Amino acid sequence: MSLLQQDSNELDDAARGEELTKGSSHVVWASIIAAAVVSIGIALYVIAGQKPPAATGEIEQVWVHPQISSTSGFDANGAAMVKESFGQVYVFALVKLHNQSKYPLFLHNIMTNATLDDGIHSSYAATAADYDRVFIAYPSMPVPHGKGLSMTQTLDPGQTVEGTIVSAFRLSKPQWDARKDLSFTFAFEYQPSLVLAPHAPVVEQY
Repeated sequence: MSLLQQDSNELDDAARGEELTKGSSHVVWASIIAAAVVSIGIALYVIAGQKPPAATGEIEQVWVHPQISSTSGFDANGAAMVKESFGQVYVFALVKLHNQSKYPLFLHNIMTNATLDDGIHSSYAATAADYDRVFIAYPSMPVPHGKGLSMTQTLDPGQTVEGTIVSAFRLSKPQWDARKDLSFTFAFEYQPSLVLAPHAPVVEQY
């Protein structure tokens, strides 16, 4: 074999190797582009499938009134019994709720949740009528007496309602002051519950 023929064979092998490298490069780039397209498609599918919550809201203000309360001194049958004193904390919250769905929303209960060292303590909010009775029982209650929010409130599509709720915890003031978190749960029929935390500082009233 002549030197010319040998060089020609080596050049052919080099050319084939270069073509193979170019082909592999094209496959790699095609795979990267395909993976990117699939990832974008999945992201768009997930975003499109996420529905906004039916209800939104805001805890506009929270007032807290700790006090020492006593049992009535009578049992369920009316028989006399020893009175007991205990710490009690009333939590008032001015609430705004908005229905951003296309269908009516039916509120059926509200809970106030306080996270303490031993876990979460929850208390159901009083009815609008019982909310008003708190101010009758305690005329000197140092909290603004606004309009009570109904526990059976119906929110029409696009409607916003506002009102005040009250919950009571059988806790001492030091126990309450040691809380780690405070939130409010609004339960709607046929819809996920809405959990809201106050953004404004909690105001203690004595």
